[in-house]
Amino acid sequence: MNKLLKDFLSYLKNEKGCSYHTLRAYKNDLTDFLEFIKIDPQKAEIGEIRSYLAHLGTKGIQKSSVSRVLSSIRSFYRFLHRSGYVKKNPARLVAHPRLPKKLPAFLTVDDAFNLVEAPERNSEEESQEFIKTRDRAILEILYGSGIRVSELVGLNMEDMNLKEGVMRVKGKGKKERLVPIGRKAIEALKSYLSYRIAKAKDSQALFINQSGKRLTARSVHRIVVRYARKTGINSRIGPHTLRHTFATHLLQAGADLRVIQELLGHSSLSTTQRYTHIDAAHLIEIYDKAHPLKK
Repeated sequence: MNKLLKDFLSYLKNEKGCSYHTLRAYKNDLTDFLEFIKIDPQKAEIGEIRSYLAHLGTKGIQKSSVSRVLSSIRSFYRFLHRSGYVKKNPARLVAHPRLPKKLPAFLTVDDAFNLVEAPERNSEEESQEFIKTRDRAILEILYGSGIRVSELVGLNMEDMNLKEGVMRVKGKGKKERLVPIGRKAIEALKSYLSYRIAKAKDSQALFINQSGKRLTARSVHRIVVRYARKTGINSRIGPHTLRHTFATHLLQAGADLRVIQELLGHSSLSTTQRYTHIDAAHLIEIYDKAHPLKK
């Protein structure tokens, strides 16, 4: 591995607190970039970076992916510049490709309720109370709190305060925040914890698999997809859909945008503001259905 890339990844891990998945994404993006330019990254200029991005475009890679790669390259050269490896940052003036604005997908209230309650109606697992209660608790927390799947699988027993109805969540960059736990989620957690005791080998992890080890983000994704299919939700869905659904339903019910920002753990209000577009679309839909001039 290139020494500069190794130093950059070490910086991301030790000083920025980036996750394994984030580090792997940076490594893959930058390894491909360095292989393409075939020169010392300290000697690369804006032309090499633009040529690489154009190369990605000719391969049919989506603009969103190209934009992500550029973000990786920019972060890399920002680090090199601040560390004194390069005198100027050649990536600073490279513009991101224009991306179409995509609204986050979310579920209706009925679909969200049906999904959360699906484990209780799943006759295939009536004999596996541990699985049923665990999955119900997972779905309740994802929809009821809007936390990321990485935050969910990172929860430890000590992070939960069911008496006070709050949990300590470790977000991006190891930032911690307190998130409320709803009454339904607390009930589901208490049911799950009564079965967890006999299986837990990792005494710290809140959510575990049948072997008693910490549940992975990929396993949670499979759980969400499986119950969505059983409920008849055929659209593309994952744990992040429940995060979008949480935010959208709060906004539609009149919650303050800054409160939603705090609950989601967004560092910038602009990230949260995309949900206002969804709410506007919801209002237009209601108007179209209800106003006499539209009938």
